[in-house]
Amino acid sequence: MKLLHLVLGTLLSPRPAHDQRGLSQSTEIAILTGVVVGIAVTVGAAITVYVKARLPQP
Repeated sequence: MKLLHLVLGTLLSPRPAHDQRGLSQSTEIAILTGVVVGIAVTVGAAITVYVKARLPQP
């Protein structure tokens, strides 16, 4: 009988509200990481183009 009450109490009790901050925080970190990588690639490409333009041509 105690097991029946435990099972019914578990099934019928209201579910706790989900905290969705974890998902949005992970998404924010992923977006910021992508932006930082994009900036690094852009700066690297700009430096490469600048250096190759300044090198003497054989």
